[in-house]
Amino acid sequence: MAFSSWVASPYVRFFPSTPFRPSQPLDIHVARNERFSFQVVMRSEGPPVGGIGDLQTVRVAVSGPEGWAIRVRRVEYVPVRHHNLPVDVPVEDMDGVSEIPGYVPDPLFDEDTVLLPPRETHAFWITVQVPEDASPGERQLEVTVFPQEQEGTAQALPPLTHSVSVTVHDVVLAPREGFHITHWFYTDALMDYYGTKGFDRAFWAILPKYLQNIVDHGLDTLYVPVFTPPLDGVKRPSQLLRVSRIGSDTYRFDWRDVRRYIELAREAGITHFEWCHLFTQWGAKQAIRVYEGQGQDEKLLWPASTRATAPTYRTFLSQFLPAFYNFLTEQGLLDHSFFHVSDEPHGEEDLAQYRAARNLLDRLAPWMSVMDALSDIEYARQGLVNMPVPSIRTALQFVEEGIPCWCYYCCSPRGEYLNRLLDTPLPKIAMHGLLFYRWPLQGFLHWGYNYWYRSQTRELIDPYAVQDGHRWARGWAYGDPFVVYPGVDGPVDSIRWEVFAESLQDYRLLQTLGISRDDERLAPLRSFSEFPKSEEWRRELRKGLLGEASK
Repeated sequence: MAFSSWVASPYVRFFPSTPFRPSQPLDIHVARNERFSFQVVMRSEGPPVGGIGDLQTVRVAVSGPEGWAIRVRRVEYVPVRHHNLPVDVPVEDMDGVSEIPGYVPDPLFDEDTVLLPPRETHAFWITVQVPEDASPGERQLEVTVFPQEQEGTAQALPPLTHSVSVTVHDVVLAPREGFHITHWFYTDALMDYYGTKGFDRAFWAILPKYLQNIVDHGLDTLYVPVFTPPLDGVKRPSQLLRVSRIGSDTYRFDWRDVRRYIELAREAGITHFEWCHLFTQWGAKQAIRVYEGQGQDEKLLWPASTRATAPTYRTFLSQFLPAFYNFLTEQGLLDHSFFHVSDEPHGEEDLAQYRAARNLLDRLAPWMSVMDALSDIEYARQGLVNMPVPSIRTALQFVEEGIPCWCYYCCSPRGEYLNRLLDTPLPKIAMHGLLFYRWPLQGFLHWGYNYWYRSQTRELIDPYAVQDGHRWARGWAYGDPFVVYPGVDGPVDSIRWEVFAESLQDYRLLQTLGISRDDERLAPLRSFSEFPKSEEWRRELRKGLLGEASK
């Protein structure tokens, strides 16, 4: 059986049918404390499958300079049933043409071997962390591929070797400042997937692994479900705060689990916290669901139909918000917190109700500065939101009017716009960091870190088989609901998540060097839809910046 292997860029998806491609120099340039990736790809060509003898177990080993952390992971495929719409976009904005419907590479398993069938291509993802004290200059990584045929067949093939050159530049990236990143983290998904009984010992054991994963991928802000988040349907109760009713309209609050959640997050490296929305999604029409205790028997403190500004909810908030303020003050969190009214109010139809909810908070908690995902600039013009989070489709309109803001995307926009879907070209995903830096935006929010459910239900899906929440036909996209897969012992990263995280280092590089947002080298970044989308453009920009830093 013919066997071949090669090293390749991390910005190319290799599908099962991808033919052999000779190795090309990767031209990797990094700062002394940067992380980078590349792929080791292999393919076998053989006779028609006639038995187990046609399979090979292939192992990959990678070595490098002393002190360099090297992680080898096997790239797994997931079935993707359709391209995300629209499909009439330029080829530079869509990956997997002629491969989708089909199998798409995405999950990364901590394995260094693969059982390689004939006429299939498989890959390993190699992640390398350069230590801060690394010496500048050119360094070498050695890759060895060991093809071992099954017992009882022909003699094993000799190992294949590859060399990867890396140029380390004499610069250390400073931590990112002034730009926060959050992805909504669903504790109910952990409870359901790992079979925990609420916030039990098993939950607290698995939680830190996900928190560390979030921090390791460049995020600094964490959503806190002090109450069950009013997001995407009626969710399984996941209320950290223990609430007791004393009499008809008096409440007692027990913060022990909220405190524990915050402590674990801080230990992982989280610095800022995003608190649960206080009114229902899409317009702030109702009070949120708050449960007696933590919701073990799903006993609500008021009917789900209770209006947002009803006396019952106003009474509750008048007691909760002062207690909340005291907790934040005691924990030193007040200046490290972001607060929400309602997610994604839409236009004039929701404006009056949103204003009523915001006015209620202004009266009861004048200390509370709010931010919300909303794209209608009128909410900001009227001062209803302190920090709007508009879609990348409209964010630059806010910037042009001098309105401080974050940005986000959710399901859309697609096509020529920046995104991170299963058919978004990887060089395009790698542009996040540069685009975030280009304008004076203050953060990025995404709704789907680990949404492993059928859309707006409590029905758990198999993320390795379903990536659209079973809602592709109604507007959801393959790859939008989550960026990590559930593993036996913790999160399994995706290729998209790795490329996104490494792109954030570009933000740190520009900030470390003090590059102006108006620097002519960034001029080709014209908007979130019009920007260079080739691997080569970004590589040459980084190479020039790193060379400048070294001098």
